[in-house]
Amino acid sequence: MPRNILKSSLYDAGFSIIFQILCRIVTFGINAFIIRHVGREVLGIMNVRLLLLESTVLFLSREAVSRAALSATSQQREKCTWSQLINQQWITVIICIFVCLPCCYVWLHCLSSVDIVYLDQYRFACYAVLLSCVIELCAEPPVFVSQVFCFVKLKIGLNTLHIFVRSVIFLTIALTDSTAAIYAFAVAQLASAVTIVLSHYGFYAFYINSLNRYKEDRNASSSCFLKSDLRDWRKYLFENMDDFPLKKLSDFLPGVMKNESKFLNSELQILTLSFLKQAVLKQILTEGEKYVMSMSPVLNFEQQAMYDVVNNLGSLAARFIFRPIEDSSYFYFTQTISRDVALSDQDKHALRSFQTKVQEAGIVLGHLSMTVISIGLLALCFGQSYSHTLLYLYGGADFIAGGLPEILLKWHCLAICFLAINGITEGYMFATNTSQDIDKYNYLLAVFSISFLLLSYLLTTIFGPVGFIFANCINMFCRICYSARFIWLQYKPLGINPLRDFVPSKMFLFTVFGGGFLCNSAMKYGFSITVLV
Repeated sequence: MPRNILKSSLYDAGFSIIFQILCRIVTFGINAFIIRHVGREVLGIMNVRLLLLESTVLFLSREAVSRAALSATSQQREKCTWSQLINQQWITVIICIFVCLPCCYVWLHCLSSVDIVYLDQYRFACYAVLLSCVIELCAEPPVFVSQVFCFVKLKIGLNTLHIFVRSVIFLTIALTDSTAAIYAFAVAQLASAVTIVLSHYGFYAFYINSLNRYKEDRNASSSCFLKSDLRDWRKYLFENMDDFPLKKLSDFLPGVMKNESKFLNSELQILTLSFLKQAVLKQILTEGEKYVMSMSPVLNFEQQAMYDVVNNLGSLAARFIFRPIEDSSYFYFTQTISRDVALSDQDKHALRSFQTKVQEAGIVLGHLSMTVISIGLLALCFGQSYSHTLLYLYGGADFIAGGLPEILLKWHCLAICFLAINGITEGYMFATNTSQDIDKYNYLLAVFSISFLLLSYLLTTIFGPVGFIFANCINMFCRICYSARFIWLQYKPLGINPLRDFVPSKMFLFTVFGGGFLCNSAMKYGFSITVLV
């Protein structure tokens, strides 16, 4: 019986949401500790400058390779061997090394200067972050295999271990010496990267050996196999895994697995190059405000830390709900829809069953979009009432003094609505676009990226830190319009319009906006009474 891709995608999304909640709780706790005991400037250096370095290197190194390889496992299995896919994953390490070189120079010599007190720690942390990125990407082959074969619990368990190791090491060093917080951050990054590599390869050393013994026992004697005390848990682990391609742990290394074709697949390389161009532009769009902050004296490190904290709070839904849903839906759409064939022409030899898959994909797209839009509206309506309370509980009275954090968080609630729908619609478009369509969209993304950077600088000069949010909303609105047009044109020949399912019901809209208005009025009324008393 084949694996259920939709069920696995939903399962992955659910567990990813739980993991992201845990991750955010840990991160917010550490940030609160830094704000109160170390200082905002240190928080700005770590959470803006150093994490920006990590995200830049990792995203540019593996995003394009991963997305292209996932597409190859769905609709082009006969064109791309598993050996080529494993070899493809090791390209991420090579790309990472080449990306690290210019990034190291830029982060040490070209960005706005760091206070002399933290300069030595900052330099060490830059080298440590870059080395940790190279180490982490050595685990990319087993990570890719885990994703293809729907090892959801493994992914969540090992990611939780990674967060635990990083947090424990950081807090241990920082509590011992609060002046060495940046050193602690660097050492924790290295330790967590080593943990990722050892845990993934350690698991597959056990899994591959156990799977081989399971197959031997099953083939040797069916009656003996059925009487085995280990039958239940082994069947649970190895059911539907006859197509698992790895026979030994060394198959994860490049060029080891038996391969009668070329070392790398040429069609996969073309698709990877298309995604690579897109990854550069998407990274600018995703982290654009941090690049502007780092490259220009718009905000100092304390202001950057304040913006980053509020941005993290305001993006809670995007981080632990929208992103897991987006990743899982992208995996589902790549496994369901072929890139190079029109929806009405896909698999004519099994037209009825495949059109059912196409219709199912349209229904899933519509319902997912409506769900995330509903979550975004909830954040928008109730965020206006409770931003002050949330920030006070998190950072204390000193943190919210002046009112800027509260204003930022309220506007972030508007940005959440755009983030919600943009992730799903753009993810669907990336999952079903052809290589030619991706190249065409890359030019448009270039326009979006340049416009976003210019808007960020211009609006920040006029409105202050809130300008980053305004620029982001405008940019995402334009991208949503383009993605929606793509979806409408793709499904039009079938007489299906998933866009109709995007809008929540009138009753839901009335309830949410009405509840938000009542809560906002109650907060203002209660505050007025408190002032009078």
